[in-house]
Amino acid sequence: EAQLVESGGGLVQPGGSLRLSCAASGFGFSTTTMYWVRQAPGKGLEWVSIITNDGGDTYYTDSVRGRFTASRDNAKNTLYLQMNSLKTEDTAVYYCATDPVGTRRGQGTQVTVSS
Repeated sequence: EAQLVESGGGLVQPGGSLRLSCAASGFGFSTTTMYWVRQAPGKGLEWVSIITNDGGDTYYTDSVRGRFTASRDNAKNTLYLQMNSLKTEDTAVYYCATDPVGTRRGQGTQVTVSS
């Protein structure tokens, strides 16, 4: 059974940084394109980033491009999201997922950006 477990969220001031992690198990992580998606309060799921199975290509939604960096360690079955220059509008629950709409995702980790 596929399992995704996110961690690393927390409360941070605007301009700060956080690094999220996602531990994957129960499926072929190294052959799977992975996604980060988020859900802000009162809003639907929004894809944030895409990283191909080998980590060679990454894509970002416009609002985070240049501030967020997705990476992965296939030897450790782990996905990462480095988030820099955080803004209040980045406040959301962040999920790793195996599809861009988050059909198969973890339980999420809360990121709150506030002064």
